[in-house]
Amino acid sequence: MGFFDFLKGPDISQGLQEYRAAAGALLLDVRTPEEYREGRIPGSVSLPLQELERIAAVAPNKDTPLFVYCHSGARSSQAVGQLARMGYTRVKNIGGIAAYQGKVER
Repeated sequence: MGFFDFLKGPDISQGLQEYRAAAGALLLDVRTPEEYREGRIPGSVSLPLQELERIAAVAPNKDTPLFVYCHSGARSSQAVGQLARMGYTRVKNIGGIAAYQGKVER
C-alpha cells in the first residue's frame, strides 16, 4: 500500500466483480437521466440521486445488496450515505463510470 493510496477512489472493476457475485444484487446508476441515456453499465438501474427516495420501488428489501455508481464516484458516495440513513444495510459505492473499461449500453 502506497502513501497516497487513500486518495484513490473505489475500484469500479472490483466493485462490478462483487456485484456479479452477490445474489440478488442491484447495480444503481445515480447519474441524471440524460447521463444514463448517453451510456450506462449493462444491467444497471437508473435512480438519479435527486430521486433516491424512490428506492423502495426498486429495492423494497433493505437487505438487498446495492452497488452504486455515478460519473466520478462523488454522487455515488452521497447516495450510499443517504441509503444507509434510510435503513439499507448492504450498500457499496463502486465509483465512477469514467474509470470503467467495459461494454457500455446506450
